[in-house]
Parts: sequence; structure tokens; C-alpha cells
Amino acid sequence: MAKIKTFYICQQCGFETLKWMGKCPECETWNSFVEEKKDVSTNANKISSIIAHPKSINDFESLTFNRIDTKINELNRVLGGGVVEGSLVLISGEPGIGKSTLLLQTAINIANNYSNVLYISGEESENQIKMRAERLNIKSSNLFLLSETKINDIAQILDETRSKFVIIDSIQTVYNEEISSAPGSLSQIRECVNLLMRIAKTSKISFFIVAHVTKQGDLAGPKSLEHMVDTVLNFEGDRFEQLRILRTVKNRFGNTSEIGVFEMEEEGLIEVSNPSKLFIGDLDVNIEGTSIVGLFEGSRVFVAELQALVSESKLAFPKRTSIGINLSRLQLIIAVLEKKCRIPFYNYDIYVNIVGGLNIFGTFSDLGLAQALISSFKSKPSRLNKAITIGEIGLTGEIRPISNCEKIINEGIKMGYETFIIPQRNMQKLKAKDNVKIIPINFIHDLINIIF
Repeated sequence: MAKIKTFYICQQCGFETLKWMGKCPECETWNSFVEEKKDVSTNANKISSIIAHPKSINDFESLTFNRIDTKINELNRVLGGGVVEGSLVLISGEPGIGKSTLLLQTAINIANNYSNVLYISGEESENQIKMRAERLNIKSSNLFLLSETKINDIAQILDETRSKFVIIDSIQTVYNEEISSAPGSLSQIRECVNLLMRIAKTSKISFFIVAHVTKQGDLAGPKSLEHMVDTVLNFEGDRFEQLRILRTVKNRFGNTSEIGVFEMEEEGLIEVSNPSKLFIGDLDVNIEGTSIVGLFEGSRVFVAELQALVSESKLAFPKRTSIGINLSRLQLIIAVLEKKCRIPFYNYDIYVNIVGGLNIFGTFSDLGLAQALISSFKSKPSRLNKAITIGEIGLTGEIRPISNCEKIINEGIKMGYETFIIPQRNMQKLKAKDNVKIIPINFIHDLINIIF
């Protein structure tokens, strides 16, 4: 006879306790414990008598992964070249950002070129999906729709249809009847993804799983969900704007820092092969508080326009607002400029923005950020036209070298830029460039002398 015991499990970190607690002692999250029941009978805890024996790594053969071409180059890029057979891909993003649209476009491409595709939705009916497909002008006899939320029924249907590509929209709506907790809880998500993972690895079925996000933009559900799947993709951007960024957060079969750029149009998501044109303004217009920075994401190089506004504050504590740049990085650059250049930012509100809604990670834009801040503070535009500023700023005010400097310069030349401000130490490995002016600098105060 099964012995059922009640536990309280934190939905953020998975910490278990016998009594309900207001605050989790492990992750310190408030009101995260949910009551769940488990079978703790002796039969459920029996250990298999079959013991696997280790083998030398030389005894195993190397395998090559078969990939499915989605016919969407930007999606193939972030996946590492296409969808790997038998893989689980998790995609998340804000509501209305375009997750279902992208997956529907991917489904029709695979259905027309490879095999049957099954689109399982727990949030929409088949008729609602059909309406969205008609808006996108999608038609195929190999694309099948299903509205279902029971994981056991889904597993049985997968065995009957033998589809090699399956979309689950979304994992928070799928549940196992044998578990008493509500759909979307830690136990439900863990059990459902475990079952899908076993099906994917044994039947070579590729899964795209949609996941919700929290108010803070983080992936909803337990952190273990990201560890269980093979690839995690995140949609970034404002749903009221056209630009969409698809970023790789985790990828067992490719690079983990790739991005794909899309534009949302009436006919669906359109690929952007040259994102630099979206992230920069007019080359011939030189405005105060702006700078052009070079960026490197995965294998992609592009340039973007950075804007800064420095205005006198009327508050006891001046504001620091950053869109697209890490706020801690902004505060660090401000502190260096105050210490090394004697610029009194402590009495000013500071607002920083990246044109196009792009989020910048890394230190490529440090020098460009400093240029935009100084330009806005002095109310003077740079005296250099068609210039790109790249480099990392250290705490002592020195300009540190960056990787892939030459690739960024080559991209800037293609876009029509003629002047490049780079770290001095990057000049050692830089090849000679014709008709281009390259200005190396060592310290932050050198930038002021050059720009103004």
C-alpha cells in the first residue's frame, strides 16, 4: 500500500520542508512554498540491482549530430546551425514578443521540407492557432494541431503520430495527473520535462518548449528547468516596437553568446541580416551626448549608437537610469570619470540608452559610454565625424584591450566609418588599414583631448 506524505517545496530553488514557512532559508524568497504530496513507500525507493560499469573514454565512438534546417538563418545561427535531432530547446520571453509566431513559422518550414510537425498548445484552441496561421499565410497538410495539457496523453499521441518535430506551448500548462500539485509547480514541470526528455532521447524527436517569464523578465519556474534542457533561448525587446532579439542563454551543441535579430511585421517575424543599420543613426549628423560603439556577440560583429543625457538634478539623490547597459557598469564608469577626470557627476541625473532596444553585455562599450557622458556634460558634440569608439575602462583609468578589435574595425569600414579610437595595446596585432584613421589611447583623459 502506498504511503503518501505531505511536503512543502520552494518553487524557486526546490528546498523541501515538513512545515510551511514564509521565507525560504535556502534562496530567501518570500511566499514560495507550495504544498505537495509524495509517495514515500519502500517500493518507490528500491534501488535497481543492475549496476553499470565504467568504460574508458577511448572505447566510445565520436558521434556527429544531425541537424534540421529551419530555413530561418537567424534561428539557425543561435541554435548553432539548426535543430539537433532528439534535443530539447526552451524558448522564453515576454507575452506578445513573438515566441508562438516564430515557432509557427519554423513548424511550417520543417513540415514542408522534412516530416510531420505536431504543434501542441495548452493555452490556445486549434481554431485560434489556425487563425494565426492564416494571418501568417501558413498552409501545410504536414502540420498538425492539438490542444492538450495531460502529459500522459501527449506521450501516447507522440507514439502514434511519430512526428520528428514537436512544439509544446507552454510547459507551464502541461501536467501529470499522478501528481497532486497544480500545473506550473516545481514538481509538475520537473516530471513533465523529464518525460519529454526521455521521449526525445529514445525516439530522436526534437522538442521546442515555450516557457513563461516572471515580472522581472526571468524564466518562470524552477532553475532546474534550464539545467534539464539542451538549449535555452530568450526573446528580448519591447512588444510595442518592431525589433526583436533572440539570444542564446545555454547551448550544448553550439555557441552560448549568439544573437538573432528579427523585425515584427504583419506577415510575421522578418530576419535582419545587417543589424548595424538598425542600431545607428545618420553618419553625417554629430550630436552631443552620442557615440558609436563596436560590439561583438558570438560570431556576429555590428555597431550601435549609444546615447547619454546628463542634466542638473533637483533631488537629494540624483537618478541613474540605464536602458540596454548594465546599471552597475554605468556607475563604475561614472566613478572613474569623477576620480580621474574630475567631472562632478554627483549633482546630475544621468540617463543612458542604446538605440534600437539592444541589450549590451561585456565591456566593449565602456569607452563609448564615457564619450557620450562627457559630451552631454560639456554640451559639446565630438569634433570627429564618422568615428567609432571601442575599449574597456579599468578602475585606474587605463584603457584595456578588447578581443576581436580588427573584426569590429572591418565592420565599421563596411558601414562607412573613417576614424577608430581603440586601446593602445590592440595596435600590436592590428594589420595596416588604408584610408582609415586609427587613434590609439592609453588613459581615459586622452579621450577628452582627442574628442574635444
